[in-house]
Amino acid sequence: MGRLARAFFRRTGVLAIARDLLGTMLYTRIDGVLAGGMIVETEAYAGPRDRASHAYGNRRTARTATMYRAGGVAYVYLCYGMHAMLNVVTNAAGVPHAILIRAIEPLVGVETMLARRGLTRLEPRLCAGPGALTSALGVTTALDGADLRGGTIWIEGPVGVLPPCRVKSSPRVGVAYAGPHARWPWRLRVRNCPWTSPAK
Repeated sequence: MGRLARAFFRRTGVLAIARDLLGTMLYTRIDGVLAGGMIVETEAYAGPRDRASHAYGNRRTARTATMYRAGGVAYVYLCYGMHAMLNVVTNAAGVPHAILIRAIEPLVGVETMLARRGLTRLEPRLCAGPGALTSALGVTTALDGADLRGGTIWIEGPVGVLPPCRVKSSPRVGVAYAGPHARWPWRLRVRNCPWTSPAK
C-alpha cells in the first residue's frame, strides 16, 4: 500500500470520495511516534451549495481559507473551542469541498493513542467521534493545511475495498441548522462496525 495520489483527492465528487475513504488507512507521525488505523466513518460537505458547510455561499474567512486549496490537504478547525476536527479537502483549488473524518479503527500505535486519550484499555470510544480520533492521533490545528501525502499526516490505500452492501448512509451529525440539507444522507459508515461513532 502507498499514499493516496493527489488525483484521488482532486476529483469532483465529494460524496464518492467520502465513500472511497472508508477502508483506507489514516496515519500520523507526531514527535516521532507512528499511530493510525482504518477509516470507518466519514461525512461529506459540498460548499458552497451545502448549508451545513462552513463555506456555504462561498463564505471565506480566515478559518475556511484552507477549504479553497486544491484537494489533498488537511482542514483542521476547533469545535466549541476545544475539539480539533480533521477534514480532508477535495476537488480543485477554489472549490471548497471537504470530508470530515469521524472515526477510525485503531491499529497502529495503540498504546500511544490510549495514553493521549487517558484510557487504559482498547475500546471503541478510543477513536469513535471526530474529537476522539484527533486526540488519539495527536492532531491539532497546527496541522491545518498539512499535505496529506506528507510525513506528519497521510492516508494510504487501497481504495474501493468495501462493496456497497458494507456501507451505511445516514444524515450528518449536529447540522440541524442546515434545514433540509441536514437530512442529506452524507454520513457514511462501515456497516455493523463497532468502531464507528454512536451519534444518531
